[in-house]
Order: sequence, then C-alpha cells, then structure tokens
Amino acid sequence: MLINIIIGLIVIGFTVVIQGYGTHFWLNHIESKYNKLTDIKFIKKSAKLLISTAFFLLLLHFIQSGVWAFTYYILPNITEFETFEKAMYFSLVTFTTLGYGDITISSTNRMLAGFEAINGILLIGWSTAFMFSVVQYIWKREFKIKKDNKKN
Repeated sequence: MLINIIIGLIVIGFTVVIQGYGTHFWLNHIESKYNKLTDIKFIKKSAKLLISTAFFLLLLHFIQSGVWAFTYYILPNITEFETFEKAMYFSLVTFTTLGYGDITISSTNRMLAGFEAINGILLIGWSTAFMFSVVQYIWKREFKIKKDNKKN
C-alpha cells in the first residue's frame, strides 16, 4: 500500500507540474498575442482565443491521462492492461471520474485509480477556473472597447 501511495503522489506531482507550466505558457501566449491587438482585431479574434484555450487545456488533460496510463502500463504487478490503449482508456475514464467499471485494477493496486480520480478533479477544476478567467479577460476587454466607443 505504501508503494502505491508514493507512486500516486509522484504521478500527481508530475501532472500538477504539467498543468502549472502549461497554464503559465498559455498565459504568456495570450499576453504576447492578444494584448498587442487593436480593439477591432481583438473582438474578431476573441472566439478564436476561447476555442484555442479549450483545445489547449484538453491537450494538457490528455497528456496527463497519458502519464497515468504509462504508469499503469509499466508497473509490473498491474496485469490488466495488455496494451497501452487499454491503459489509456482506463486512465481517461478514471481521470474524468466517469468510472465505467468495465476495466478495473486488481485490489492491491486500486488505490492508484483513486489517486488519479482525485488528481483529475483537481486539474479539471483548475482548467475550468482558468477558462473562466480567459472569458473574464475577454468580457473586460470588450466592455472597455464598447465603453470607449460610446465616448467617441
């Protein structure tokens, strides 16, 4: 049990680092690409910003699920995953807390699935908050643009 806790905490740490660096990278991307746009160009590209942010966050979660899948796949005492595809499927279902139950891990290692579910809740919540902050950024900027246009 202790080894599963240690492995779970290591993988959680790694996925949190991925999320942290990923969101930091995306904030820098937004600042460098969208803060310099004129008001009219910003309004035209705001939907693109929302869509690209959503896809970027989905990519981060796919990578994080892949880290968990790789962990399941390489651990010698987890024999339920003959292929990486099965491990990835289990990981995605667990990370999102969907938990179909069609594939399960043996009782000695099932704690890892719980760690992954907790990890998924945390990181998806983080992404939700980040997405909302992008929406707020767009609202504030477009509100300011409309307010400035009314003055003129």
